[in-house]
Amino acid sequence: MLEGKHSMKVGCYLVPFGGKIDFIEQYFFYSGSITTADGSALVKLGNTTVICGVKAELAAPAVDSANKGYIVPNVELPSLCAERFRSGPPGEEAQAASQFIADVIENSQMIVKEDLCIANGKLAWVLYCDIICLDYDGNLLDASVFALLAALKNVQLPLVTINEETGLSEVNLKQKNPLIIRKHPVATSFAIFDDTLLIVDPTAEEEDLATGTVTIVTDEEGRLCSVHKPGGSPLTGAKLQDCITRAITRHKEVKKLIDKVIKSITPK
Repeated sequence: MLEGKHSMKVGCYLVPFGGKIDFIEQYFFYSGSITTADGSALVKLGNTTVICGVKAELAAPAVDSANKGYIVPNVELPSLCAERFRSGPPGEEAQAASQFIADVIENSQMIVKEDLCIANGKLAWVLYCDIICLDYDGNLLDASVFALLAALKNVQLPLVTINEETGLSEVNLKQKNPLIIRKHPVATSFAIFDDTLLIVDPTAEEEDLATGTVTIVTDEEGRLCSVHKPGGSPLTGAKLQDCITRAITRHKEVKKLIDKVIKSITPK
């Protein structure tokens, strides 16, 4: 069941450096798509479809981080999403994607773990962020970061207090507050072809033919949060800077779309 939905063409383009930018693809974004989750979103980027569900649980904080909660991201690439993936334990690409998401959360400070602490040394929130690819056609990282951010923006956490007499936690499901999102990271991926041509939002075929890939993550202040380049063809400093500039421009469109959807489904 979809609680709220919105779609918009927001900027996927072919970039021959020094040439014209052509808009060729669309985003489709559905917020609140899993009613059993505390927050969720489904994102369709080109022909790649990713869904993210967030479940919030209570747990004792770690001894060495008594004032912090937990964020546990996990990316799944089931065999149903593409023939290249097999059933069983997570493959190398799924593990690399999960680590990338964890790094983006940490580097961007989109959620400060101290905000998840309820009672110092006693109780904190654990956010399990499960990202599942339903249909794979490349550009997994962009779609995953988009879905994660949209799902977290959709989270409503109940008020939790500690009863001083019993020492037990009390949950008030009638009073819920949105999760505090400090930053809004957006990923932009480029397929590299011999350092002469870069394609934004590459398909699976384009990624296979490319001589390398690079993913740029920026926030709403234009701050660079992450540069992910798993080998392949090198990039000159000038072209890397051009990628960063284009990623910053794209961020504005994606952030605008997410804000519009969240506002449309927020109870008045």
